[in-house]
Amino acid sequence: MGLICAAGIAVALIGVRDLATGDRTEQISGASIKVVHLLREGRLTPILTGLEVPAVQVVNARGRVLAATPEMAGMPRMADFEPTEAEVRAQRLRCDIPGYESECMLVMSFRVHQPEGDWLVYGADHDVPWYVSPVFSTMLVGGALLLVLVTTAGTYRTTSKTLAPVEAIRSELDEISATDLGRRVPVPPYQDEIRRLAESVNRTLDRLETQVEKQRRFASDASHDLRSPITAMRTQVEDALLHPGDTDWISLVRAQLGSLERLEALVSDLLMLARLDAGAPSRRDRLDLSELVRGELDRRWRRVRVVRKLQDGVEVLGDRLRLARLLTNLVDNAERHAGTEICVTVGDRDGHAVLEVLDDGAGIPPDQREVVFQRFTRLDAARSRDAGGTGLGLPIAREIAEEHGGSLTVEDSPRGARFVARFPSARR
Repeated sequence: MGLICAAGIAVALIGVRDLATGDRTEQISGASIKVVHLLREGRLTPILTGLEVPAVQVVNARGRVLAATPEMAGMPRMADFEPTEAEVRAQRLRCDIPGYESECMLVMSFRVHQPEGDWLVYGADHDVPWYVSPVFSTMLVGGALLLVLVTTAGTYRTTSKTLAPVEAIRSELDEISATDLGRRVPVPPYQDEIRRLAESVNRTLDRLETQVEKQRRFASDASHDLRSPITAMRTQVEDALLHPGDTDWISLVRAQLGSLERLEALVSDLLMLARLDAGAPSRRDRLDLSELVRGELDRRWRRVRVVRKLQDGVEVLGDRLRLARLLTNLVDNAERHAGTEICVTVGDRDGHAVLEVLDDGAGIPPDQREVVFQRFTRLDAARSRDAGGTGLGLPIAREIAEEHGGSLTVEDSPRGARFVARFPSARR
């Protein structure tokens, strides 16, 4: 606004000065023409009065001043320029007029034809200053300052009101800590960018609270699951040390090996989850899913029969080791809960590579189908992780599926549990 006002003042001064200069020129011209009439009518007197300009002189053909206004009486000729033969008048800005040496004057010269030669009539008045007049300049500057002041006050009030929600959001965020993630920033009532910012912040806080709560539960469950076998092993060793003669050391070592195997599996799963949670990059190779499944199933003997329905040519882009871990986790889970048979199917459906693992066990109730993918989940009866699992196999399998751009769900089946993993096909 200051720049706009400065430009406006400059334009106003230039325009008004041009108008004032035009009026001043008309005054000088009118006074000079009046003297010309007096000269032609023979009524010219040595002292010219009643004129609207302060300086007028009449110079004869010999260059002698014959008449002048009272201010110019007795003064030498005020200017030496004159109109050309083709002109009636000429105009100059002079700063050396006798009696007005400290000022610049607007001077006009008129040629008057006389029998003995051409006479000259000079008229002069003060030049209009760049500021036109003190009153006018003061009004312009005062109006501009008032406008800038009003604009400043209005802008300050508007921005303060607009940014008040931002300050409220900032203040609330400063007070939110890791132990108080349930708080949310205030959402402004207006549908604007700040409201969308507050909503985005609250959604971020929702996700953060969910993740932190999951981490807390995970840490609590992990510490319990690690502590349980360690405590059992310690109890067995301490009891054996108290009664060394009555201890069957071979049986004790076998029991310790079982507990160590459980600990090893649990630590391995925890490390895998840590890598997945950290977003550690994995390889993306073109793999034949049926070939990978066939190789993994041949690698290990199972206590139940495994039926294979593998379609050749089903290709995916992924990490062989992680996809093998997904398959192993699903088959291990199915083996723990199957009665007599597991069915592993690989096929290409609707542009997706589909891997299914079906067991003939008790199945999973519909309301528990998402619960089984939570870390350290405990289900009732046959699907309790006390059946030998760590409670992390299925969560790891889903993480791997989602990392590969796919999904892992539990779907309906006539009997048992049916886990279905879908991946983008590499042949699309």
